[in-house]
Amino acid sequence: MRIRDKIFEEGSKPREVLRKINNLVHCITLTNIKKLLKAIKAQGIRQTFQNIRNGVNEGRLVHGKILSNYEMWIQANEPNEEELEKQRNKKFKYEPKISLLVPLYKTPRNFFEELVECLEKQTYNNWELCLADGSPKDNEGLKDIIKRDKRIKYKALKENGGISKNTNECIKMATGDFIALFDHDDLLPVFALYEVVKAINENPEVEFIYSDEDKITTLDKPRFEPHFKPDFSLDFLRANNYICHFSVFKKELMEKLKGERSKYDGAQDFDIILRMSEQTKNIIHIPKVLYHWRVHENSTAKVGDAKPYAFEAGIPAIQDHLKRVGLKGEVEHGATLGTYRIRYDVIGNPKVSIMIPNKDGIEDLKVCVNSILNLTTYNNYEIDIIENNSEKEETFEYYKEIEKNKRIKILKYPYKGFNYSKIMNFGAKNVDGDFVIQLNNDTELLTPNWLEDMIGFAQREDVGAVGVKMYYPDNTIQHAGLAVGVNTVAAHLFKGIPKGQHGYFARESTIQDLSAVTAACIMTRREMYEQVGYMDEKFAVAFNDVDFCLKIREQGKLIVYDPFVEFTHYESKTRGEENTAEKIERFEGEIKRFLKKWKSFLEKGDPYFNINFDLESDKCEVNKGRVKKQ
Repeated sequence: MRIRDKIFEEGSKPREVLRKINNLVHCITLTNIKKLLKAIKAQGIRQTFQNIRNGVNEGRLVHGKILSNYEMWIQANEPNEEELEKQRNKKFKYEPKISLLVPLYKTPRNFFEELVECLEKQTYNNWELCLADGSPKDNEGLKDIIKRDKRIKYKALKENGGISKNTNECIKMATGDFIALFDHDDLLPVFALYEVVKAINENPEVEFIYSDEDKITTLDKPRFEPHFKPDFSLDFLRANNYICHFSVFKKELMEKLKGERSKYDGAQDFDIILRMSEQTKNIIHIPKVLYHWRVHENSTAKVGDAKPYAFEAGIPAIQDHLKRVGLKGEVEHGATLGTYRIRYDVIGNPKVSIMIPNKDGIEDLKVCVNSILNLTTYNNYEIDIIENNSEKEETFEYYKEIEKNKRIKILKYPYKGFNYSKIMNFGAKNVDGDFVIQLNNDTELLTPNWLEDMIGFAQREDVGAVGVKMYYPDNTIQHAGLAVGVNTVAAHLFKGIPKGQHGYFARESTIQDLSAVTAACIMTRREMYEQVGYMDEKFAVAFNDVDFCLKIREQGKLIVYDPFVEFTHYESKTRGEENTAEKIERFEGEIKRFLKKWKSFLEKGDPYFNINFDLESDKCEVNKGRVKKQ
């Protein structure tokens, strides 16, 4: 059946249906109409409309136009004319010169004129624009624009040396205290430099600054696809150049880095940002949109594979970074274009103790244990089942059977009742692995090389724990990391997204640092328990894993989420409902305890969950209202 016939069949008023489709296309982010028609064919009109409404939360009608969530965010959070005037009149204690580096190459006049205008309108005016032009002929059409402002420096290059060499020519021209990288076809909002200088004054030791960004086609069209980024995340950076724009280097740091390198053209910014991460920890993220990435036919902003060499160049950039910092591993492309996966070498042959708590429920346990025994490719591991007051005879018969396997031990928990933290602490004190995994008994392993993958991260000195991706039995995501402070205490990210589909910037499929991961499967060094004072036994049922991760973070260690290790978690989507007075009282008590214990952290906000996201959503959805002040 043709799409047109499908529309007319399902809609009692075809013209009205088509009108709605037309309106919705203008208020959602779809790359082309074919995707919409494909969705209608697969799901029907009603379900497609419902999915679209869920995606934009129905927007808001303003002057006859439906605004997207992001457009509402812009209205609520970006400075109005009165605020811009205050910025223009602001006198900072320190007013550094910002040198903006722009290599030119066949730059269209309209793009260049808009670029210069956005700088001339900046509310902070101590800047210079350094232009190195590698075009085959002088850009005669640009010279009148160049001459109109003394802060613009221009050099026509004898030949095009490529983006790295041309950028380095810009660096030679720069006299600023800070150096900013800027593409010739992109734009800055008028308050961008003000926000950068404000951050410098608030953080005098800062050496590198980056911001959030969005996309734009033309000035008269709405901005779209905001990229609200986490605070600095080393593993996320190694997995993709999430920093991208707007990046600002202290001059002394840029001098140490000695500019960009032609070897990595296409990923030259990625390379220099990776090298930056090796030189300084004084990195500031400004959670505001300070860069507009222009979408046009030849830009990667529009077509991801417009410059495939750029994504290939990222692999040697990461590989060389690993060598410089003394890490061994292989780099390959990740789950989506522009992302990467590092498979770290396992150093030595460390032993892994897999702790599985169990009370009866042997049908679940059999699935879990068999999946480990049948799939695991790593050799040096043991399964330690922590027996917690089981009552059924068949449970103990099963124990006798599996104990014949030298890899399996049964540890009898000596206390009554259920206290997850106490059970895990008992296990950690009675196993002898170099690394310890907490694993729920209602899970099924899907990834054969899971232990090699997790050890690769956990053996790094800067890593305290490693978590994995989990699916419900219906192949939707159950866990792709945790965000602390979402839904009051914490939330599993991207819950319910079907396997194979992607959420916000494919974060569910990208290696990254987070504040917490679920203890349904978590790996740590065994000594980490001692270092953090073990799991807090006052969190008997809920939030013990979040608390444990935050205690690890207090030790200065990273929590890594590895989406390439996958499990099915046979936890019901409705499991955990507190449906008795006793359970409700206990659950509310643990919430109060968590909020009190981690009050300071919650007030500051999860550094890996951008403040511009809705705290009532686990999908990284834009907060339509005004966010808290910086």
